[in-house]
Amino acid sequence: MRAFIFTIINLLVLLNSGCIIQFIPETEEKQKLLVVEGLITDQNRTNKIRITYSLPVGDVLTDQPVKGCTVIITEEKGKAYNLREKSPGIYITDSTQFRGQVNRKYSLFIQTGTATYKTGFVEMKPVPPIDSVYFRKVTITEKTESRLPVEGCQIFVGTHDPSGQCLYYRWDFRETWEFRLPYSVANRICWRSANSDKIFIKNTSIYNQASVTDFPLQYITNATDRLEVRYSIIVNQYSLNEDEFSYWEKVKNVSESVGGLYDITPMSILGNIYRVEDPGEPVLGYFSVSAVASERIFIDNDFMGLPNFYAYCPTDTVWGPSTVPISGLGVSRWVIDDRTTSEMPPYRIITQYKQCADCTVRGTTVKPSFWDDKGSK
Repeated sequence: MRAFIFTIINLLVLLNSGCIIQFIPETEEKQKLLVVEGLITDQNRTNKIRITYSLPVGDVLTDQPVKGCTVIITEEKGKAYNLREKSPGIYITDSTQFRGQVNRKYSLFIQTGTATYKTGFVEMKPVPPIDSVYFRKVTITEKTESRLPVEGCQIFVGTHDPSGQCLYYRWDFRETWEFRLPYSVANRICWRSANSDKIFIKNTSIYNQASVTDFPLQYITNATDRLEVRYSIIVNQYSLNEDEFSYWEKVKNVSESVGGLYDITPMSILGNIYRVEDPGEPVLGYFSVSAVASERIFIDNDFMGLPNFYAYCPTDTVWGPSTVPISGLGVSRWVIDDRTTSEMPPYRIITQYKQCADCTVRGTTVKPSFWDDKGSK
């Protein structure tokens, strides 16, 4: 029988925005599977648990939120904390009542209908500070028409644990960049953000030292406008135990597979969640518990070979004073250059692409709270 394709996991609620990592291995399984994603940390903020059913509908995946669950986080020999359903399938802690603490153990309890799901107690391990987040320019072999070299940017992270306790690491990041339209329009300067969509892990136990150097994270090509004005990245570092590292390693192997050929089946990458009434029932996802260390850098350097990202924008010219009507203005056509007062005869340059006349199509005009203009070009 032809294999159904469906997602076995929407992995990990990231600290900054709840970014989801998704991959779709093939499997013969047709049953709906419970997917639980969650991370609790030592940060003073809301923690989130996402609960869904993964349902194959023909050859298309449908993620169905599981509503009305009872979700409880319990501290070993301590209090129990009830989570509130913020939206369908999304359950959150009260930041004024709950905050994870290093060296304490936590478990997850879920009641949905007649089914009960649990985890064992997971210890929140300490995580060392990030030593540095840094970048190097990388020269790409391709040349521009001007024969100038083309440069990209490779971002690295380095860390170490003097105590030797943290041997397994995981990282994620959130990047933000400023971009500017080359036209005198109202919404000209904007900011855009994106979350990491890959799995970054490192096992240092094989080196007999809890140290990481030159670990590559984000690579930025000159094909995007991230490096054109100003770029920032905040990197979050987590500590893992050996079991969780093994889990992420398997997930990484599957997510990076190509061509639809998978050596690992869903049943071999189950997490730490089980059904009480039927421990053999497959449950996908992982209840993660970790302290967090974060580091932010800004990149203001000039990079050679950046293309003109807006060369396609001008699509027409309308001659005549500003009183001359323009068909479809504000709906399918926009003014990006108005020469009605300084040129004879007057004219206006028109675009068919709204993103060329309004940066909010791609970003926001609200400057991030951590942003300053130091170093901006």
